[in-house]
Amino acid sequence: MRDESSVTAPGSVTAGRAAGLALGALGVVGFSMSLPATRVAVQQLDPWFVAFGRAVGAALLAGAYLWVVGAARPTRDQWRRLCVVALGVVVGFPLFTSLALRHQSSAHGAVVITLLPAVTAVFAVLRAGERPPRPFWLASAGGLLAVLSFLAASGAVHGGPSPADLFLLAAVVLCGLGYAEGGALARDLGGARTICWALLLALPVTVPVTVLAGVAHPPTADATTWAAFGYLTVVSMFLGFVAWYAGLARGGIARVGQVQLAQPVLTLVWSALLLGERVTPASVAAAVVVLACVAVIQRSRQAGRPARGARATPLAGLVSGVRVPAVLPRRSRSSNRG
Repeated sequence: MRDESSVTAPGSVTAGRAAGLALGALGVVGFSMSLPATRVAVQQLDPWFVAFGRAVGAALLAGAYLWVVGAARPTRDQWRRLCVVALGVVVGFPLFTSLALRHQSSAHGAVVITLLPAVTAVFAVLRAGERPPRPFWLASAGGLLAVLSFLAASGAVHGGPSPADLFLLAAVVLCGLGYAEGGALARDLGGARTICWALLLALPVTVPVTVLAGVAHPPTADATTWAAFGYLTVVSMFLGFVAWYAGLARGGIARVGQVQLAQPVLTLVWSALLLGERVTPASVAAAVVVLACVAVIQRSRQAGRPARGARATPLAGLVSGVRVPAVLPRRSRSSNRG
């Protein structure tokens, strides 16, 4: 007799994917304002305070959420993977974008950020043990070349990349790492609990740095700057990730990851409308070329999936250099999802 509990109705699968795409799109809309908000915040606040202070504020929201739902503690393996998430999206991306946007426009940053879907896909490939076809790697290299060409043509490179551009590239790499590992981990923990535990895990780093930055440069700013900081805390650092990781878990990293294609376009729009920044034809052209490369990456990645039964390797093992047992994400009990 067949166990009906193990059978998933096609309608429920379709609904789950649709919900994943909707949640992913909601997260991208929230993230698309991150660079303009950061650009506003760092004009009057210390970039270290902006980067780590928003993580501390979001951790307060995360702790309250976990307490209300009575969330179970992650396992030892999940803690290791949460370290990767925290490194990428709680510490790395906020810090390097804050440092970069002190000297660069958010429109300029948006062009570099167009690489993010490609970097996320590369890390997802590493994690899943996939062997993508040659077009995947050619398109990845093409996207990177397009961004570097844009930086050179825009005058940002004079004998070498500027520190701001290096910060942006570092932010993209770390964020792609955090996106890929967090999206996979959310299948076990749920989207909300993944970012919540990562925020709490980072507190031993984010709290001292926030205090030191606040003492060195006491935070004084106008209402607009504090509003931008509040947006980064509540939306960019918390609510956006709740929606994004939930979307990746329900709709799949490859499928929902394509929604990221809209993020740099939206960021360019916000930069022009809200900050009055000039969006040059070179910026638009570079963004279009990179997005085309990302589209090729996503298509070729679908063609290069491992055979059924192939196992995934958590990125925590790749980053730490320690060989970890390759395991597929486990289905957790309903009490451990959020």
